[in-house]
Amino acid sequence: MLANYAFIGLFFIAAVTFPLAPLVLAFLLRPKRPTPIKQATYECGLEAIGDIRVQFKVQYYLYALAFVIFDIEVVFLYPWAVAFNQMGLYGFLVATVFLLMLFAGLVYEWRKGALEWI
Repeated sequence: MLANYAFIGLFFIAAVTFPLAPLVLAFLLRPKRPTPIKQATYECGLEAIGDIRVQFKVQYYLYALAFVIFDIEVVFLYPWAVAFNQMGLYGFLVATVFLLMLFAGLVYEWRKGALEWI
């Protein structure tokens, strides 16, 4: 019975040692003080000219988020399209409901004005 706990203890030690060993090794081997050249911001190997921070409109992020959501949902249609011939009427109805939900989400985004660039 105690041998089982010894195996679990060894497994726990290995589980803690393997992630911490590279971190400790990197801490010991890293440069202690970075030079100002290492901390400088650059663009394509050249020194930056002007302000480095570029601000985007919030609408861009909302548009990108809506794109990602709909893109991921459309990926779920691929298995349905591959197996379309084997599914029959039930598979067609389930995919139709899914597409109607996608369309309802698109209409909702459109009416809320999330797709406008103004």
